[in-house]
Amino acid sequence: MATVTQPSTTPRSLAVVGSEGPTWRRTALQVISYALLILLAVVMLYPFIYAVATSFKTNAEAVAAPLRLIPAQPSLEAYRMLTGGLANVPRWTINSAFVAVVVTVSRLLFDSLAGYALARMHFPGRNLIFLAMLGTMMIPGVVLLIPRFIVLKELNMLDTYQGLIAPAMVDVFGIFMMKQFFESVPYELEEAAFMDGANRFVMLFRVILPTAGPALAALAIFSFQGSWNAFMDPLIVVTSPDLYTLPLGLGLLRGSQGVNLPWNFIMAGSVLTTLPMALIFLFFQRYFVEGISYSGIKG
Repeated sequence: MATVTQPSTTPRSLAVVGSEGPTWRRTALQVISYALLILLAVVMLYPFIYAVATSFKTNAEAVAAPLRLIPAQPSLEAYRMLTGGLANVPRWTINSAFVAVVVTVSRLLFDSLAGYALARMHFPGRNLIFLAMLGTMMIPGVVLLIPRFIVLKELNMLDTYQGLIAPAMVDVFGIFMMKQFFESVPYELEEAAFMDGANRFVMLFRVILPTAGPALAALAIFSFQGSWNAFMDPLIVVTSPDLYTLPLGLGLLRGSQGVNLPWNFIMAGSVLTTLPMALIFLFFQRYFVEGISYSGIKG
Protein backbone atom coordinates (compact mmCIF):
# COMPACT_ATOMS: atom_id res chain seq x y z
CA MET A 1 0.00 0.00 0.00
CA ALA A 2 1.46 3.31 -1.03
CA THR A 3 2.30 5.80 1.67
CA VAL A 4 0.75 9.20 1.29
CA THR A 5 2.99 12.04 2.41
CA GLN A 6 1.07 14.84 4.04
CA PRO A 7 2.05 18.34 2.88
CA SER A 8 3.80 20.49 5.41
CA THR A 9 1.45 22.72 7.38
CA THR A 10 4.03 25.53 7.36
CA PRO A 11 5.54 25.76 3.88
CA ARG A 12 8.83 27.56 3.65
CA SER A 13 7.36 30.23 1.43
CA LEU A 14 4.61 30.92 3.93
CA ALA A 15 7.14 31.01 6.82
CA VAL A 16 9.21 33.57 4.98
CA VAL A 17 6.20 35.65 4.13
CA GLY A 18 4.91 35.41 7.67
CA SER A 19 8.23 36.60 9.11
CA GLU A 20 8.48 39.62 6.86
CA GLY A 21 5.91 41.54 8.88
CA PRO A 22 7.60 41.19 12.31
CA THR A 23 11.04 41.80 10.79
CA TRP A 24 9.84 45.00 9.13
CA ARG A 25 8.29 46.20 12.39
CA ARG A 26 11.45 45.43 14.35
CA THR A 27 13.53 47.32 11.83
CA ALA A 28 11.18 50.30 11.97
CA LEU A 29 11.27 50.33 15.77
CA GLN A 30 15.07 50.19 15.73
CA VAL A 31 15.26 53.08 13.28
CA ILE A 32 12.86 55.15 15.40
CA SER A 33 14.76 54.31 18.58
CA TYR A 34 18.12 55.26 17.09
CA ALA A 35 16.65 58.47 15.67
CA LEU A 36 15.29 59.44 19.10
CA LEU A 37 18.63 58.63 20.75
CA ILE A 38 20.50 60.71 18.19
CA LEU A 39 18.06 63.58 18.69
CA LEU A 40 18.48 63.43 22.47
CA ALA A 41 22.26 63.28 22.09
CA VAL A 42 22.22 66.37 19.89
CA VAL A 43 20.01 68.21 22.38
CA MET A 44 22.32 67.27 25.26
CA LEU A 45 25.54 68.06 23.38
CA TYR A 46 24.41 71.30 21.78
CA PRO A 47 25.13 73.54 24.82
CA PHE A 48 28.68 72.20 25.08
CA ILE A 49 29.26 72.54 21.32
CA TYR A 50 27.87 76.09 21.50
CA ALA A 51 30.24 76.94 24.37
CA VAL A 52 33.25 75.57 22.49
CA ALA A 53 32.31 77.45 19.31
CA THR A 54 31.74 80.72 21.15
CA SER A 55 35.04 80.40 23.00
CA PHE A 56 36.86 80.57 19.66
CA LYS A 57 35.00 83.71 18.52
CA THR A 58 35.99 87.29 19.07
CA ASN A 59 33.77 89.09 21.55
CA ALA A 60 32.32 91.23 18.75
CA GLU A 61 31.30 88.14 16.78
CA ALA A 62 29.96 86.43 19.92
CA VAL A 63 27.63 89.39 20.46
CA ALA A 64 26.71 89.93 16.81
CA ALA A 65 26.15 86.25 15.86
CA PRO A 66 25.65 84.31 19.08
CA LEU A 67 24.00 81.26 17.46
CA ARG A 68 26.64 80.69 14.80
CA LEU A 69 28.41 77.41 15.51
CA ILE A 70 31.32 77.93 13.11
CA PRO A 71 33.31 81.09 13.91
CA ALA A 72 33.79 83.36 10.89
CA GLN A 73 37.23 84.33 12.17
CA PRO A 74 38.49 81.79 14.72
CA SER A 75 40.40 83.49 17.49
CA LEU A 76 42.18 82.57 20.73
CA GLU A 77 41.31 85.92 22.24
CA ALA A 78 39.23 84.41 25.04
CA TYR A 79 41.90 81.88 26.03
CA ARG A 80 44.54 84.61 26.08
CA MET A 81 42.31 86.54 28.47
CA LEU A 82 42.17 83.51 30.75
CA THR A 83 45.89 83.84 31.37
CA GLY A 84 45.94 87.64 31.31
CA GLY A 85 45.20 90.24 33.94
CA LEU A 86 41.44 89.72 33.96
CA ALA A 87 41.62 86.54 36.05
CA ASN A 88 44.17 84.20 37.58
CA VAL A 89 42.68 81.15 35.90
CA PRO A 90 45.91 79.06 35.84
CA ARG A 91 46.21 79.35 39.64
CA TRP A 92 42.52 78.54 40.10
CA THR A 93 42.89 75.48 37.87
CA ILE A 94 45.87 74.24 39.89
CA ASN A 95 43.91 74.76 43.12
CA SER A 96 40.97 72.78 41.78
CA ALA A 97 43.19 69.95 40.57
CA PHE A 98 45.12 69.80 43.85
CA VAL A 99 42.01 69.77 46.03
CA ALA A 100 40.25 67.22 43.79
CA VAL A 101 43.22 64.82 43.79
CA VAL A 102 43.74 64.99 47.56
CA VAL A 103 40.00 64.55 48.24
CA THR A 104 39.81 61.61 45.83
CA VAL A 105 42.77 59.78 47.38
CA SER A 106 41.43 60.42 50.88
CA ARG A 107 38.01 59.04 50.02
CA LEU A 108 39.49 55.95 48.41
CA LEU A 109 41.30 55.20 51.68
CA PHE A 110 38.78 56.21 54.34
CA ASP A 111 35.64 55.11 52.50
CA SER A 112 37.21 51.70 51.91
CA LEU A 113 38.17 51.34 55.57
CA ALA A 114 34.72 52.35 56.79
CA GLY A 115 32.91 50.27 54.18
CA TYR A 116 34.96 47.19 55.06
CA ALA A 117 34.34 47.65 58.79
CA LEU A 118 30.59 47.93 58.27
CA ALA A 119 30.49 44.98 55.86
CA ARG A 120 32.72 42.46 57.63
CA MET A 121 33.30 43.43 61.28
CA HIS A 122 30.58 42.73 63.84
CA PHE A 123 30.41 45.19 66.73
CA PRO A 124 27.62 46.65 68.90
CA GLY A 125 25.60 49.34 67.17
CA ARG A 126 26.91 48.59 63.69
CA ASN A 127 23.50 48.69 62.02
CA LEU A 128 22.48 51.79 63.97
CA ILE A 129 25.65 53.60 62.89
CA PHE A 130 25.07 52.62 59.29
CA LEU A 131 21.46 53.82 59.36
CA ALA A 132 22.52 57.11 60.96
CA MET A 133 25.10 57.61 58.21
CA LEU A 134 22.52 56.92 55.53
CA GLY A 135 20.21 59.40 57.21
CA THR A 136 22.73 62.18 56.61
CA MET A 137 22.32 61.64 52.87
CA MET A 138 18.74 62.88 53.17
CA ILE A 139 19.81 66.24 54.61
CA PRO A 140 20.11 68.99 51.96
CA GLY A 141 23.67 70.24 51.66
CA VAL A 142 22.57 73.86 52.04
CA VAL A 143 21.40 73.13 55.59
CA LEU A 144 24.93 72.18 56.60
CA LEU A 145 26.67 75.27 55.23
CA ILE A 146 26.38 77.43 58.35
CA PRO A 147 27.28 74.66 60.85
CA ARG A 148 30.25 73.73 58.67
CA PHE A 149 31.37 77.34 58.52
CA ILE A 150 31.19 77.66 62.33
CA VAL A 151 33.17 74.46 62.87
CA LEU A 152 35.88 75.50 60.41
CA LYS A 153 36.03 78.94 62.00
CA GLU A 154 36.56 77.46 65.47
CA LEU A 155 39.31 75.22 64.08
CA ASN A 156 41.01 78.20 62.34
CA MET A 157 40.68 76.46 58.99
CA LEU A 158 38.93 79.20 57.05
CA ASP A 159 40.75 80.49 53.99
CA THR A 160 43.15 77.52 53.95
CA TYR A 161 43.66 74.42 51.85
CA GLN A 162 42.83 72.37 54.93
CA GLY A 163 39.40 73.99 55.06
CA LEU A 164 38.78 73.05 51.44
CA ILE A 165 39.95 69.46 51.84
CA ALA A 166 39.10 68.26 55.36
CA PRO A 167 35.25 68.41 55.16
CA ALA A 168 35.28 66.37 51.94
CA MET A 169 37.79 63.65 52.88
CA VAL A 170 35.03 61.14 53.72
CA ASP A 171 31.78 60.65 51.81
CA VAL A 172 28.74 58.70 53.00
CA PHE A 173 27.82 57.59 49.50
CA GLY A 174 31.33 56.23 49.01
CA ILE A 175 31.12 54.30 52.28
CA PHE A 176 27.75 52.90 51.23
CA MET A 177 29.02 51.87 47.81
CA MET A 178 32.16 50.18 49.16
CA LYS A 179 30.15 48.39 51.86
CA GLN A 180 27.79 46.99 49.26
CA PHE A 181 30.73 45.80 47.17
CA PHE A 182 32.57 44.19 50.06
CA GLU A 183 29.44 42.27 51.02
CA SER A 184 29.48 40.67 47.57
CA VAL A 185 33.04 39.35 48.02
CA PRO A 186 33.09 35.65 49.06
CA TYR A 187 34.05 34.99 52.67
CA GLU A 188 36.32 32.18 51.54
CA LEU A 189 38.97 34.67 50.44
CA GLU A 190 39.23 36.10 53.94
CA GLU A 191 39.07 32.71 55.60
CA ALA A 192 42.03 31.53 53.55
CA ALA A 193 43.98 34.68 54.42
CA PHE A 194 43.04 34.29 58.11
CA MET A 195 44.35 30.71 58.09
CA ASP A 196 47.66 32.09 56.83
CA GLY A 197 47.84 34.46 59.79
CA ALA A 198 46.66 37.67 58.11
CA ASN A 199 45.03 40.37 60.22
CA ARG A 200 42.21 42.66 59.12
CA PHE A 201 44.45 45.26 57.49
CA VAL A 202 46.36 42.62 55.53
CA MET A 203 43.11 41.01 54.40
CA LEU A 204 41.75 44.36 53.27
CA PHE A 205 44.78 45.74 51.46
CA ARG A 206 46.24 42.53 50.03
CA VAL A 207 43.20 40.33 49.48
CA ILE A 208 39.99 42.34 49.19
CA LEU A 209 41.02 45.67 47.61
CA PRO A 210 42.84 44.02 44.66
CA THR A 211 39.46 42.55 43.68
CA ALA A 212 37.68 45.90 44.09
CA GLY A 213 39.25 47.67 41.11
CA PRO A 214 35.97 48.61 39.37
CA ALA A 215 34.38 49.86 42.61
CA LEU A 216 37.45 51.92 43.49
CA ALA A 217 37.57 53.36 39.97
CA ALA A 218 33.90 54.34 40.17
CA LEU A 219 34.42 55.92 43.59
CA ALA A 220 37.46 57.83 42.30
CA ILE A 221 35.47 59.21 39.35
CA PHE A 222 32.52 60.27 41.50
CA SER A 223 34.82 61.87 44.07
CA PHE A 224 36.93 63.75 41.54
CA GLN A 225 33.86 64.99 39.70
CA GLY A 226 32.17 66.22 42.87
CA SER A 227 35.28 67.98 44.15
CA TRP A 228 36.17 69.54 40.79
CA ASN A 229 32.67 70.99 40.35
CA ALA A 230 32.21 72.11 43.98
CA PHE A 231 31.10 75.70 44.38
CA MET A 232 29.17 76.24 47.63
CA ASP A 233 31.74 74.71 49.98
CA PRO A 234 34.67 76.77 48.64
CA LEU A 235 32.39 79.82 48.70
CA ILE A 236 32.01 79.69 52.49
CA VAL A 237 35.63 78.70 53.18
CA VAL A 238 37.79 80.82 50.89
CA THR A 239 38.18 84.60 50.76
CA SER A 240 41.65 84.99 49.22
CA PRO A 241 41.67 85.03 45.39
CA ASP A 242 44.86 82.93 45.41
CA LEU A 243 42.90 80.06 47.00
CA TYR A 244 39.90 80.20 44.66
CA THR A 245 39.00 77.01 42.85
CA LEU A 246 38.10 77.28 39.19
CA PRO A 247 34.27 77.18 39.54
CA LEU A 248 34.40 79.64 42.44
CA GLY A 249 36.76 82.05 40.69
CA LEU A 250 34.79 82.10 37.46
CA GLY A 251 31.49 82.45 39.32
CA LEU A 252 32.67 85.39 41.44
CA LEU A 253 34.30 86.98 38.42
CA ARG A 254 31.02 86.75 36.51
CA GLY A 255 29.19 88.31 39.45
CA SER A 256 31.65 91.19 39.87
CA GLN A 257 32.01 92.07 36.20
CA GLY A 258 28.35 91.64 35.24
CA VAL A 259 27.53 92.52 31.64
CA ASN A 260 31.03 93.90 31.13
CA LEU A 261 32.52 90.39 31.11
CA PRO A 262 33.03 89.24 27.48
CA TRP A 263 30.85 86.36 26.40
CA ASN A 264 33.68 84.53 24.68
CA PHE A 265 35.66 84.70 27.94
CA ILE A 266 32.72 83.19 29.86
CA MET A 267 32.42 80.37 27.34
CA ALA A 268 36.17 79.70 27.42
CA GLY A 269 36.00 79.40 31.20
CA SER A 270 33.03 77.05 30.90
CA VAL A 271 34.92 74.86 28.45
CA LEU A 272 37.94 74.76 30.73
CA THR A 273 35.72 73.72 33.63
CA THR A 274 33.73 71.12 31.70
CA LEU A 275 36.40 69.53 29.49
CA PRO A 276 38.17 67.42 32.17
CA MET A 277 34.86 65.95 33.33
CA ALA A 278 33.74 65.33 29.75
CA LEU A 279 36.97 63.45 28.96
CA ILE A 280 36.77 61.42 32.16
CA PHE A 281 33.18 60.43 31.42
CA LEU A 282 34.03 59.63 27.80
CA PHE A 283 36.84 57.22 28.65
CA PHE A 284 35.50 55.79 31.92
CA GLN A 285 31.74 55.85 31.43
CA ARG A 286 31.36 52.14 32.12
CA TYR A 287 32.64 52.71 35.65
CA PHE A 288 29.77 55.11 36.28
CA VAL A 289 27.32 52.33 35.44
CA GLU A 290 29.25 49.81 37.53
CA GLY A 291 29.35 52.23 40.46
CA ILE A 292 25.58 52.59 40.34
CA SER A 293 25.17 48.80 40.14
CA TYR A 294 27.42 48.29 43.17
CA SER A 295 25.36 50.72 45.18
CA GLY A 296 22.34 48.51 44.53
CA ILE A 297 23.90 45.11 45.32
CA LYS A 298 21.88 43.27 47.92
CA GLY A 299 23.93 42.52 51.01
